[in-house]
Amino acid sequence: MSEQAHKHHRVARILSREIRGGALPDGSRLPGEHALTERFSVSRSTVRAALRSLADEGLVRTHPGIGSFVSFDGAPLDNRHGWKQALTEQGGVTPSTTVLRLEAVRDPALGAELGLGSDRFLAVDRMRSLADGARVSLERSRVPLSRGLEEVPRTGLVDGSLTATLAAVGLVVASGEQRATAVPLDAADAAQLRRPAGTSFLRVTRIGRSPEGTVLEHVVSLLDPARFELRTSFGDPH
Repeated sequence: MSEQAHKHHRVARILSREIRGGALPDGSRLPGEHALTERFSVSRSTVRAALRSLADEGLVRTHPGIGSFVSFDGAPLDNRHGWKQALTEQGGVTPSTTVLRLEAVRDPALGAELGLGSDRFLAVDRMRSLADGARVSLERSRVPLSRGLEEVPRTGLVDGSLTATLAAVGLVVASGEQRATAVPLDAADAAQLRRPAGTSFLRVTRIGRSPEGTVLEHVVSLLDPARFELRTSFGDPH
């Protein structure tokens, strides 16, 4: 990747985060090209390339001679600190969490898939339920078993949180990738979620990395689409 491409991806990534996080709300006008070049210390061509990337994602629309405006009206759940906190902050819903599994395991296939030198993981499986008993998510986390995590199966998660448990041993997820697909529940997952087999759920696979790029977690979540959704927009709304 060229230096200019790297710069425009960085600018686009920062602006995308501000738009998705609500700092730049739907319909608001972005700062002009001159202001953005000064803010990011980049050329005007780099800013324009970043704006094109944002337009391709459906986050902004640009009107020549007028400016660029935010066209993203979604309120996506921010799951950087877990689905429980995301639900609480987004919709005022506080689900209960049941830990189904907390143990050290070996998974050679996952270790190879993630390019790790070890197949040892901390396995954390959790179910989240609403006050009425409805089960809305089933989450399976696999954390490479590093120093400080060996005792977690015995001592438990810090404050019931995997994020807090990682932070307690100096591990902080700074970046990663995530993908989502709709899948029919198989018989085993359907039984745990108390749904008919074949019910469509959203499966989100997340890989979290340290500031240095080291894999810190691999999480597969099955989410009730009535409670979780992905929203995108495209084109020029009228």
